[in-house]
Amino acid sequence: MVEGSMTQGAGQGPEMERTATLRDFRVPAYVNETGPYAHSPHPAETGPYDGGPRPAETGPYAGAPRAADTAPPVEEGRPAAPEGYPDAYTPTQRDLPIINRTDTVQVTVDPAPAPAAQPGTGSGPLYVVGDVHGYLDQLVAALQEKGLVDAAGQWCAGTARLWFLGDFTDRGPDGIGVIDLVMRLSAEAAAAGGYCKALMGNHELLLLGAKRFGDTPVNSGAGTATFQAAWLLNGGQKSDMDRLQDHHLQWMARLDAVEEVDGYLLVHSDTTAYLDYGDSIEAVNDTVRETLTRNDADEVWDLFRKFTKRFSFRDDGADAVRSLLDTYGGTRIVHGHSPIPYLLGEVGSEDGEDTAGPVVEGPHVYADGLAIAMDGGVTMAGKLLVQQLPLEG
Repeated sequence: MVEGSMTQGAGQGPEMERTATLRDFRVPAYVNETGPYAHSPHPAETGPYDGGPRPAETGPYAGAPRAADTAPPVEEGRPAAPEGYPDAYTPTQRDLPIINRTDTVQVTVDPAPAPAAQPGTGSGPLYVVGDVHGYLDQLVAALQEKGLVDAAGQWCAGTARLWFLGDFTDRGPDGIGVIDLVMRLSAEAAAAGGYCKALMGNHELLLLGAKRFGDTPVNSGAGTATFQAAWLLNGGQKSDMDRLQDHHLQWMARLDAVEEVDGYLLVHSDTTAYLDYGDSIEAVNDTVRETLTRNDADEVWDLFRKFTKRFSFRDDGADAVRSLLDTYGGTRIVHGHSPIPYLLGEVGSEDGEDTAGPVVEGPHVYADGLAIAMDGGVTMAGKLLVQQLPLEG
């Protein structure tokens, strides 16, 4: 089995604020008013970052301390990550924010109506896509490189099967454009006899919660929180919220959380929390949809909180992977959520002058070969991964 690998490489933007313990935990670009989108028009030419106020400067949080400055402590009893790793995700603390990118490729995707979709079962090759986080241009380029879309961004892969592992929005410049593209490709692929499908990520739950519940207080398990504050803290883009429409919300709310395809168990998060929601794939997906349908802020927050957990498969985590495979089926698990550079612990050094960004060549295989990580760290100048399964080697 070929192990995934990663080395340090160039491609870092201007130095940004960082924590005292880890170089690559930085605040979103719009907070510092830096980065390639700080004073440039949004791709749709209607964005809020063309020199106007930032979210932190307006709205209900104007003049108030940022949530990161007043965040409650991490829950007692939750183990700390090993030295050199970020701690497990806490929704009321800033998590894996964007590092400035300078390599954005401008690719125009024509939003023309897709042909009428016909039922497509797909019999062609299987592909999976890691976390996109609003990087529409990089997504289109990666899909083109694999021959899945043509120069105009239209599906050209016939009966191929394409699965997105979730996290379409936040941190990057055009999350709604990503959702629009995935929705359109779903129709085009079905019409060609293939399919394009997507899973629910924690950032879909976060965006749904921010839209539905806003500043409604929820019990976070570590004090009082709100979806709005957590969304802003973790890369929420006002341009996405401004362009969010009912059909986007309906599409996100219907996404499955778990699927099994060709012996691969597909999930978004590297956590065993899925076991809390059912003992079969159907039961988990039904429970998630029913929770969203009930529209209870605390219930949705608890779902979001559990989907944010990470690192369950790292180190001695093969048994955690087996617990999911034994319950839901499949022989290997494929996930996004935790960027490969953080899984590997290769995220830069505090003592040295090296500020180079990580370079991810492909998926990371770990946990006795049972787990395949697909988040290449596009938000930290890594790579947006589109990978055909099975892996070579």
